[in-house]
This record gives sequence, structure tokens and C-alpha cells, in this order.
Amino acid sequence: MDLSTLKYIVPSVVYSFVGILILVISFVIIEKIAPENLWKKIVDEENVALSILAAAFMIAVAIIISSAIHE
Repeated sequence: MDLSTLKYIVPSVVYSFVGILILVISFVIIEKIAPENLWKKIVDEENVALSILAAAFMIAVAIIISSAIHE
């Protein structure tokens, strides 16, 4: 592997980790703002509607993060 390839791989990996970190932090913030414990509702009570809502939130935040990183 030459340096020109490494020049593109390293920033991609760093941006990926930063994006995942921002996604997790934003989910934790939403978890704290919500009136009930979302994770408990999703895992213990198997609330499918809340799972779909959380997935949609994560997809939306991921699109926003990828757009910001792409610029």
C-alpha cells in the first residue's frame, strides 16, 4: 500500500469514527430529553413503533452527519 492510498483511507476512518460518536451522543441526548426510558421500552417491552422511530432518527442524523463531513 503506497502513501497516496493511505492519504484517503485514514481520513475516511477518522470521519467514520467521528460520525458514529456524534450519532451515539445525539441518541443519548434524545434519551435524556424523552419522558420515558426509550432503551428500556425498546429492549424490554419490545415496542416496535418506538424501534422504528429510533431507527428513523438515527438514519436522519446519519444523513446530516454525512452531508456535513462530505463538504
